[in-house]
Amino acid sequence: MIISKLLYHVGRYFMMLGTAFSRPEKANMYYKETIRQMHDIGIGSLIIVGLISIFIGAVTAVQFAYQLDGTLVPKYYIGYVVRDITIIELAPTITCLVLAGKVGSNIAAEIGGMRQKEHIDAMEIMGVNTAAYLVMPKIVAAVIIIPVLVALAAFIGIIGGYMASVWTGMLSDAEYIQGVRSFFVEKNITLLFVKATVFAFLLTSVSAYMGFFVKGGSIELGKASTNAVVMSDILILLADYLIAVMFT
Repeated sequence: MIISKLLYHVGRYFMMLGTAFSRPEKANMYYKETIRQMHDIGIGSLIIVGLISIFIGAVTAVQFAYQLDGTLVPKYYIGYVVRDITIIELAPTITCLVLAGKVGSNIAAEIGGMRQKEHIDAMEIMGVNTAAYLVMPKIVAAVIIIPVLVALAAFIGIIGGYMASVWTGMLSDAEYIQGVRSFFVEKNITLLFVKATVFAFLLTSVSAYMGFFVKGGSIELGKASTNAVVMSDILILLADYLIAVMFT
């Protein structure tokens, strides 16, 4: 029963994606909607992403400095660890988990509300490809703008580590910068953007699916928004593991 239900949802999910990415009737209309979604997702999430990133970097620096206490490891390794762990793991994963709660729930609620008010049914009667118009711009916008947010989060996280370690006197300005510049691996930047792109696709497409096929009243809409966040987070963590296995 569980397996058949899972296969049903997986099949319907991919059918929705196939319909969503079919050739648009009016490309200009989709372009404007994509730009609007990029603004809503990007500008609307800047503050929360910035705040989280500062504290992620600061906490990482403080915790690693505590672990180094009494050891022979050079202090500049704090900058090195903050840089790598922020770029490889914390910036893409934590940022997208937070965005799944903020952006994902909004997408599910928006599309689900349109389904409940029969706006989607009315658009389909008029011949509009509702999956393409409502889902595709959100996915495209997220895949474009969320990697930018994640890159910004990584930069702010490194600044947060600088603030927590240099401003408190744990190590000097030169030591932290030396650590940030040491042992740099270019592949880590590629890994950051791969993770951000995959996570962005998952959180928007899953949330859109939950809202697109919602049935019932306000209680069901609330459950759909909650399920969108939960499923997005689970899939993001699963994808994080799979990408880590493939790239390392």
